[in-house]
Amino acid sequence: MAVEAADPKPQTVLFIGNSFTFGAHSPAQVYRAGTVEDLNGDGIGGVPALFQLLTEEAGLNYRTSLETSPGKSLEWHWNNRRGVVDRSWDHVVMQEYSTLDRADPGNPSKLTDYSGRFADMFAARNSKVDISLTSTWGRPDQVYSSEGRWKGTSIEQMALDLRAGYDHAKAANARITRVNPVGEAFSCAVVAGYADPNPYDGISYDQLDLWTYDHYHASAAGYYLEALIIFGGLTGEDPRQFGVNEKGADELGLSPLETLRLQQVAWAELNDIDCSRLQSPKLP
Repeated sequence: MAVEAADPKPQTVLFIGNSFTFGAHSPAQVYRAGTVEDLNGDGIGGVPALFQLLTEEAGLNYRTSLETSPGKSLEWHWNNRRGVVDRSWDHVVMQEYSTLDRADPGNPSKLTDYSGRFADMFAARNSKVDISLTSTWGRPDQVYSSEGRWKGTSIEQMALDLRAGYDHAKAANARITRVNPVGEAFSCAVVAGYADPNPYDGISYDQLDLWTYDHYHASAAGYYLEALIIFGGLTGEDPRQFGVNEKGADELGLSPLETLRLQQVAWAELNDIDCSRLQSPKLP
């Protein structure tokens, strides 16, 4: 009697981050929490659960874990949680505080230091580990508020400044493989005309609000876009493959057209396509 081959061992993925990873102030926060391993036991689903669902829909074999805490930096995770995550992983995705340094916005020094410490620790467990950093989005409260560090610039400029900090950290740490361009994907959606850059003056017709009520954290649409970018960068798969029937978008309340547009934006950003030239997808 023939013996069926055992399923191949799944690729393990660890997410380390804060509210921008766990989906704060949106339905994403507890979304499909039972499908991922929350190492802190907080019952979080968030972007990791969206990522896990995308891998399953794509027919891939991944097992996703997360270690997140609101408002925290990589320095905090290193000092308080590194014992929780110090094991062998195939992939690690790390995200720093939303302005890089709470006390000195835009300064990448601590990101560079602590991402490097984590990278060395993970590489000691698995020399082939794939490590990426997630560069986050421009915050309307930082751009359009009188108290904002980026007041007078633009959502796009804040995202570029954050990306420069993540690029600095990657360049200083050879074990870090890539930067996930989530902030630039938000900007791409704005440039393409799919998202409104300034929620303070209302949301224009036929455009998404990528941010939630505090104009700081992402909306469900923003977290969905984050998951698409990380999925595409980590797996090498095309985010457009899912189309209008993608389960996560439907369960989070995105319309079919919004779903297609966000998938297109993720593909464009991952492939350095000029976002100003994007044409809105046609519904099937």
